[in-house]
Amino acid sequence: MAKTRNIVIKDADITNNCPECYNQELKLTFYQKHTYNAFFHRTTDEVTHEIKCKKCYSIIYPVNWTTDIERVFDYYNKLVQPDKPSVRFTTLFFVILILILGLIGAGIYLYMEGII
Repeated sequence: MAKTRNIVIKDADITNNCPECYNQELKLTFYQKHTYNAFFHRTTDEVTHEIKCKKCYSIIYPVNWTTDIERVFDYYNKLVQPDKPSVRFTTLFFVILILILGLIGAGIYLYMEGII
């Protein structure tokens, strides 16, 4: 079963007013989706974001954004450098691959020698 985790790639404290409590401490966070499996680790190109107030802990959705928040978000969105999408295979994958190739090679050898 593959596990999905969002890894933080950029945090920024912004001083715009919260639409809920009018506090000036907001946190903008960008996440990149990573998938973990027993055989591979995949880094996807999917980047998500979240703006959260530090005082009332409410998530500010794009519907409630002011023009100032949109401008700040656009600026930080240009600064985000996500990791390249990639797949890394685990040691378990390579062990199983070597075992399967070894069994196939042994089977072909035994067939060629006439033992099977």
